[in-house]
Amino acid sequence: MKQLIQSYKTGALGLYDVPAPLCHPEGVLVATTYSLISAGTEKMIVDIAKKSLVGKAQARPDLVRQVIRKMKQEGFRNTLEKVMNKLDTPIPLGYSCSGTVIEAGAHVQGIAAGTRVACGGAGYANHSEINYIPSNLVVPVPDGVDDVDASFVTVGAIALQGVRQANPILGEQVVVIGLGLLGQLTVQILRANGCRVLGCDLDSSRLNLASKLGAQAVCPPDELIEAAREFSHGYGVDAVIITASAKDDLLIMDAGEISRHKGRVIVVGLVGMNIPRDIYYKKELEVKLSMAYGPGRYDPTYEEYGIDYPYAYVRWTERRNFEAFLNLISEGSVTPKELITHTFEFTDALKAFDLITGKSKEPYLGIVLRYPTPSDKTKLPERIIYGEKTLTTPGVLRIGLIGGGNFATSVLLPHLKKNKDFISSGICDASNIVAHSVLKKHGFALASTDPQSFMQSEQLDTVFITTRHDSHAQLVMQALRAGKHTFVEKPLCLHEEDLMELRNVINEIKQPAPVLQVGYNRRFAPLIQTIKKFIGDGPISINYRVNAGIIPMNSWIQDPLSGGGRIIGEVCHFIDTCSYLIGGSVVSVQAAILIQPDQSIPPEDNVHILLHYDNGGLAHISYTAFGNRSLPKEFIELFAGSNISVQMSDFRKLTIYKGSRRHHFRNANQDKGFSAELDAFAGAIKTGRAAIPLESLFNTTLTTFKIREAIRTGSVVPVLG
Repeated sequence: MKQLIQSYKTGALGLYDVPAPLCHPEGVLVATTYSLISAGTEKMIVDIAKKSLVGKAQARPDLVRQVIRKMKQEGFRNTLEKVMNKLDTPIPLGYSCSGTVIEAGAHVQGIAAGTRVACGGAGYANHSEINYIPSNLVVPVPDGVDDVDASFVTVGAIALQGVRQANPILGEQVVVIGLGLLGQLTVQILRANGCRVLGCDLDSSRLNLASKLGAQAVCPPDELIEAAREFSHGYGVDAVIITASAKDDLLIMDAGEISRHKGRVIVVGLVGMNIPRDIYYKKELEVKLSMAYGPGRYDPTYEEYGIDYPYAYVRWTERRNFEAFLNLISEGSVTPKELITHTFEFTDALKAFDLITGKSKEPYLGIVLRYPTPSDKTKLPERIIYGEKTLTTPGVLRIGLIGGGNFATSVLLPHLKKNKDFISSGICDASNIVAHSVLKKHGFALASTDPQSFMQSEQLDTVFITTRHDSHAQLVMQALRAGKHTFVEKPLCLHEEDLMELRNVINEIKQPAPVLQVGYNRRFAPLIQTIKKFIGDGPISINYRVNAGIIPMNSWIQDPLSGGGRIIGEVCHFIDTCSYLIGGSVVSVQAAILIQPDQSIPPEDNVHILLHYDNGGLAHISYTAFGNRSLPKEFIELFAGSNISVQMSDFRKLTIYKGSRRHHFRNANQDKGFSAELDAFAGAIKTGRAAIPLESLFNTTLTTFKIREAIRTGSVVPVLG
């Protein structure tokens, strides 16, 4: 199947063959019939992508500040590699389309294969022949609405949500500033709501179209103040909806000028927001921003997992806005077709983008792409594509990477490429454009979106799993059952029952069993290895301070369903490092959280943990999200019974105090042991001896679960294997 993809690094656009997406239980697969190009939003994305590196930095100064902070922590080279990799990430374009369902997930209700649907959502309703759409971003199309009109559903919902924020009352006078797609749809929705509308735009043809579609009056921007005065008989208008885009504050100033006392100003477009206090204060104006398609947007629980908001309390979610907009079309109150100026075949999609980027000098408004009808509508799409070569180097482990996100491509793959024991053979990712991009960029032999069939490939000996945390347990078990050596990025699993099941699976596998390793890289870091050589045997105590920084609640890492939180997802790293240095297994834990008024992050993000080991060792882990970012992230103090003390800062500086001497070690760039852990993994496969004993992997994972129990109970909790 083909999809329109843009390189964020170069700005180049292209139609590429990619593997079809997998249908998950919470959504549907849709064969696209039409997709709408949102000229404003997509032009902005395309324009930023085409900028130079300096131009991108000027457009996103917030990201530049993040890069500088990371450079101070990790060094110039490591940071540069990650930045360049991030820039090389492909971008899917499009967020509004229509089509026919070809497969429905097990948890989806009311939609089956063959249903005509309208779809929304950036990253889902792409310009692509086939899309996976979560259930809360797809709605059936009423019989009276064709697929062309239905393809406007997302832009229509954005306009509808802006009108809802204005809360118009029958007979009120409303000004719409900006008569592009959003503005024209807003005019029609306001008319359907019984409002009188004044439209404003620079383009005379758009003014004429707005008049045709129901605006009682129209005017150019330089006549807006006087036109609004006449339109409102001198009182000022009841509401202003800004659907235009502008860098300066002129539109927000004009909106205040033309509003009545206690009027409403709704910002839908991207405009300057320096509100003139004098105007807005004296009129006591209400200012609202409209959140895209409506409630549910940017909430992964709603959008990804299909968990709806209660109807009685959130009447108009984004999905219900989709339905309402389609009903307006069905009733004839809104007529999207009248906004279409160009229709292109999907195979000519690049010509459509020549329009919005100015390469083709034609006026335009609504642009839709028409897709070819598949010859066999019952045939499921191909979820695997092949590169230009087959990799069969004797004696080299052929790896299949499941998960092609930023960590995999910017951290693991550069180290794997340098390791002569491995060769990159396959990539599998839920995002088909990520799978395609990694295949092309890194010379993989095959790319897929289906992990289960991917792991059965005879072109793979070894599987690396770098997906979201909730998928780790099942993917590990599938890989081991398929006879693949398995490297899984932490954590091993999210639930104790998964850990028990995994142990049973390993016990059932015929010997010699495939090697399993978790990505606890820190124990392999050069400075940790140096500490290990110095301390020898004897009682050891460790203070491990982690200045972790805040991860907001809306991150998938904090999501209990997909990420499991930071104790399970990140603290496991520090437990493993302590266990390696102490040379024992955790037998009991104590933990306490910081009582905090700030509810923007989970309480367990500020926690003190005490680990008791079977050999008498002790480790104290102080994990905080509230520390100053200038302070190093990780700091270890270790005290060994043989008159040895150790201080290590951020895997760059190490001082060992032994007797009367001090030993200093320093790394120019941070080295957390990624290369060494891959060497150890390859060695384990060759020798059959695990680089990290299975019991240690299980003990570390179980300890994270017991830490949470210790927080809940306030007691010492045993860790039983």
